[in-house]
Amino acid sequence: MQVNKISKENLELQKNKTIIEQDFSINYRYNILFTREVFHLSNTLLFDLFQPSAIGGKIKLGFVIDQGLLDHWPNLPQAIESYIHAFPSLQLVAQPLVITGGEPAKNSLETLDEVLNYIHEKNIDRHAYLIAMGGGAILDMVGFAAAIGHRGIRHIRMPTTVLSQNDSGVGVKNGINYFGKKNFLGTFSPPIAVINDFNFLGTLDDRDWRSGMSEAVKVALIKDATFFYWLEDHALALSRRDNETMEKLIFDCAALHVDHISLQGDPFEMGSSRPLDFGHWAAHKLEQLTEFEVKHGEAVAIGIALDLAYAVAMNICDQEIFERVYQVLTTLGFKLFHPLLLNPEKKQINPEILEGLEEFRAHLGGRLTITLINEIGTKFDVHEMDVNGLNSAVLLLDQKYSLHEN
Repeated sequence: MQVNKISKENLELQKNKTIIEQDFSINYRYNILFTREVFHLSNTLLFDLFQPSAIGGKIKLGFVIDQGLLDHWPNLPQAIESYIHAFPSLQLVAQPLVITGGEPAKNSLETLDEVLNYIHEKNIDRHAYLIAMGGGAILDMVGFAAAIGHRGIRHIRMPTTVLSQNDSGVGVKNGINYFGKKNFLGTFSPPIAVINDFNFLGTLDDRDWRSGMSEAVKVALIKDATFFYWLEDHALALSRRDNETMEKLIFDCAALHVDHISLQGDPFEMGSSRPLDFGHWAAHKLEQLTEFEVKHGEAVAIGIALDLAYAVAMNICDQEIFERVYQVLTTLGFKLFHPLLLNPEKKQINPEILEGLEEFRAHLGGRLTITLINEIGTKFDVHEMDVNGLNSAVLLLDQKYSLHEN
């Protein structure tokens, strides 16, 4: 038999080799969907996501909800239950698990364990779906639990804050903080889908409304000058909570983030460059040092201002660009200085903030890579930060903040 002969020849060849080559690829595809009143019985957007179970029977769904969302929407569990019961092919495995949101959700293994217990006790298997509703921290933590439970459970994200709808909730990363470091534990595990319901934005206080807008400024500065000019023109309307303007910001910002993740060749961050983390090296450290009293988006706004001030000090970027960005961020309502940035006695950057550079490098490995801009919409990387330049940058922010406050 010819087939047997070939197989034997291949076997002989393998005996003389010391390696078995393995090469395959996986195509990831998911949509970011925009809607209102996702659980209204006439809205089939969520139902339309589900394919018939490969093993037959009903499609099982579990929910994890941010407590902050329930504080503003206490009848949400009843709305979910009514929606699921309206579709005979769906099954709600249990009442939603409610978790305290914000960064504390990512700071404790106990919270992660609550979600894993929910997966275990409610028999949420690999043919079921785990749906997370809340801000970015809840989505990160639940996505991580879904990624490690049964080696991977299908999960759907329903972001409910500006920051999670325009940035963190639309990407491929999940994780929790550990060893006092941001996102030390985590996975790259894309969701089945992301559903942005704009009605949830009405539950936000002013800080959470504002916080996510720094990520829009960030992505505009590194990728799209036209978007930055739009932000410049609409900053006042955004600060006054104009819903239509905010919805456009979220859509355009999410589109730019997704474009970068899918088209720039490094969706799982195998390299040392993370352009979408422009302004983040100092932001992450400031969050830690304030025990997360400073929200992520607030810290990112400060980090952007710091890196731009550094670029000015190093003659990389024109002062005019710094002033324009500074004005946009302050019009949006951000305070662009924090006392922990500065060692007031020595008039230089706080050494604890500088530790963020090494932590930023260590998170990826390899050499330090920091994204800066020299023109609006144009990014480039540097592999070292001059301490004298950072000292000048911090002093500039301190001076401008003092003038602004007075």
